[in-house]
Parts: sequence; C-alpha cells; structure tokens
Amino acid sequence: MSAFSRLAADWPGTDAPLRVLAASGQLGLGIPKAAFDAGIARAPHVIAADMGSIDPGPHYLGSGKMAAAPSMVRRDLAMVLRAARDLDVPLLIGSSGTAGAAPHLAEVAALLRSVAAELGLAFRLATIAADMPRDMVQAAEHANRLAPIGPITAQIAPSTHIVGQMGQRAFATALAAGADVILAGRACDTAPFAVVPVLLGYPKGPAVHMAKILECTSLCCEPGGRDAMLATLSGDGFSLESMNPSRAATPLSVAAHALYEQADPTCVFEPEGHVDLSDARYTAIDARCVHVSGAVWHDSAQPSVKVEAARPVGHRVAILAGVADPGFIAASSEILSAVCDLVAEMIPQTQDAPWTLQFRRYGIDGVLDWPTPPTTTPREVFLFGECIAPDLETARAVAAAARQHLLHWGFDGRLCTGGNLAFPITPPELDAGPAYAFSLYHIMQLDTWDALDALFPVTLHDIEKDRP
Repeated sequence: MSAFSRLAADWPGTDAPLRVLAASGQLGLGIPKAAFDAGIARAPHVIAADMGSIDPGPHYLGSGKMAAAPSMVRRDLAMVLRAARDLDVPLLIGSSGTAGAAPHLAEVAALLRSVAAELGLAFRLATIAADMPRDMVQAAEHANRLAPIGPITAQIAPSTHIVGQMGQRAFATALAAGADVILAGRACDTAPFAVVPVLLGYPKGPAVHMAKILECTSLCCEPGGRDAMLATLSGDGFSLESMNPSRAATPLSVAAHALYEQADPTCVFEPEGHVDLSDARYTAIDARCVHVSGAVWHDSAQPSVKVEAARPVGHRVAILAGVADPGFIAASSEILSAVCDLVAEMIPQTQDAPWTLQFRRYGIDGVLDWPTPPTTTPREVFLFGECIAPDLETARAVAAAARQHLLHWGFDGRLCTGGNLAFPITPPELDAGPAYAFSLYHIMQLDTWDALDALFPVTLHDIEKDRP
C-alpha cells in the first residue's frame, strides 16, 4: 500500500486532527533546519512544498533553468524525502524546478533519484507534466478561448516553453495510482497542500483557504519568515502555527495574508472553482496560534487552465555604476538621454538587428517612476544600465560605448574631467545572458473536465534501494 492509501484506510473522519506541514516557501532555496525538525516532531500526516513561481521573471521559464542551485535543491530534497519516508506519509511538491516545464521537472526528478539512492530509500514516485501542446493553445486563441490576465499579448510561436497550472485533480490522480512522492510541473500553489485533506473528506473551502496561507510557510506571521509552518484541520476549520517559536500567527497577520497575490481578497480562484472568504473568521488560540474558519468553496461550471510562456528577446548586458557628483545627479535625466542618443548614432539599429538601452537611477526613480523629482537631491545615486540586443557582441558594444561616454560626459559646473562614475566592479559591464519576456499569461477555457485532466499526464516510477 502507498503512504496515502494507508492514511486513508485508517482515517477516523473529519473531526480528527489532520496535520499538514509546509516544509518550504520555495524548496531549493534553503529549509531552516530547526523549524523543520520541530515540525517533523509533531508527526504530520502530509509534507508538502511549493518549488516555483513566475515571480522571479521570465528567464527561468524561457531558459528551462532552475532559480535554485542544484546543491541546495539536493539538500532540501534530502530533508523532506527522509522525513516523509521515516513517517510513511505522502510528500507532494509543486512547480518543480522553479517554472515547472519539462526540463525543470526532469532535473528535479534526477536529483531526487540521486538523493534516494544515497539514502537507500524505496518508494513509488509520480511525476506530473505540465507542458501545454502548442497547437492546442493556438487553436484556443483562434477560437477566442484564450483570455489575457494582464497586458501581455499572446505570442505562442516563439515561446520556448508553455506550461499550464494544474490543480488538485492531477495530484489526486497520482495519489490514486499509488504514489508515495509526487513531483509536479507547474501547479497552483494550493494544490499539493489541499489535495489530501479534500480526498479525506474535509470541506474544500477551508482546505483550500488553509493551503493558500500555508504554501508561503511563516510569511503570514509576525515577524514574517520562511520557516516551516504546521496547519491542523478539524471539522470545518484549521489552525496555523509557525514551527519557529519567534514567529506568531495572529488573527491580523493571517487575515492580512488574504491580500497576498490577490486582486480580490475575498476570492481565491483555482482551476476547479473558487473559495469565497467573505465570511472567514480568524480567532486567536494563544499568542502564537490562530484558528480559521468560514471559507466556502464553489465549483466552476466550466474548466479552465492558466497558461504561461516565455520567449527569447535577445542578449542582455548590464552596466553598474555609482554617482556622487551633485551636478551630475541634478542633470542626470538629460545626460542619460543624450548619451543614449549618441550611442544610437554610433551603432545604428536596423530592422533585423534592433537593440534597446535604458537606465534606472536608484535613489531617484529606479524602483518607482515618481511623478515629481525629489525636493532634495540624493547624496549618491546608483545607475543600472541595460542593453538587450540580438547578440552578445552588439549588446557589449552598446553597453561599453554608453559607459565610456557617460563616464566623461560634460555638464555645467563639472569640477573634474577625470570621470563622473564610480564602478563597484570591473569590468562594469556584466554579461547577463539570454533575455526573455513573458509571451503568455492567459486563461484557456476548456470544454470538458476530461480535457483538463488530459493536459497533466501522470507517470509512475518505482524507486528501488541503491539504484540511482
């Protein structure tokens, strides 16, 4: 029997406390060991972790590379895998390898196999692919069944990877097939945390609400952090407690987390439906633990899936420099514009070889484009320049020319011609590699639930002891 089958066969009912441990807010970026060990000591019935997001930008989806270092992924996988197998409980991981496309899932699966061999563990692994058929997405666009979520125009053909966000159904299929461990491609953040409670009969509204908060681990606490978090479901509600004793889950901090990544704090949308939080209630159990209830689930009338993709846009070179000259800082807007114009004269753009050059002034408007300049000139400003060109050679040429002319640009009141810029490193131009842009961030409508299920195929692997 699988870990889930044994759990389900012996489960006494939804009045019993079901403990779900969130091991990491993003597996592979380091699990704090003390808090994780404290969570394991509480004997959770499920261990789950999210591993990815599009938050780090389009590079990882476009390139097929992980945001985390393989050595750290191995460390985190070893911690959660050893604990899950020692407790004989399901281990569920969503959005493997950051973006959850085929190369990400394959790399994480290979690391997991290596870790299992080193630890001498045997179990049934399920991998769930999330790659969307390109022709299906194109057909959906032609049939007006592809709706943008934000201001991103669909560009399907040049996309390197296209993924869809799976919900609980795909995880449930893998558990029903006997999986002890699940590695999923791109997945809704809530799915690996909510699926076992729902399969055991707990109300779906509270289960998904719990998952929405739990997937960020202790981020919902005061002070917020990334330590392991334990949720305990019972009846129609759940409690939350950080496994780090210095963090407190309070009614205010947990309720505020409903605003996280949500346009409407009362509604959490998933592929299978949505959770209504209008009547959610948050009650302190003690100074560090809160009880939550009142969430209501509503099934969708029609299935849909969020699709994400990224396309290559060229090669990126970055320029790093600091400025402390008050005259330069005061005139920096005009200086930067003039330098960009000069470089464009020296390195003309063509239709076949376009490039872009832009600067951000950290200390003035690097993060936010303020409607009016600061009343007091900053003492120092950091300049970040970025050139994206069709190839590395062009990007380097543009960046180097811009840097050199900026270094010696004349302005009223300049006291020294030696140079305007302070470079923190040399060379001040950094090769940032291929650049990508999001090319899909859309909702694709489907005709049937079977069509949704077919998008996320489950593959089973029997991992045997001492076999890499």
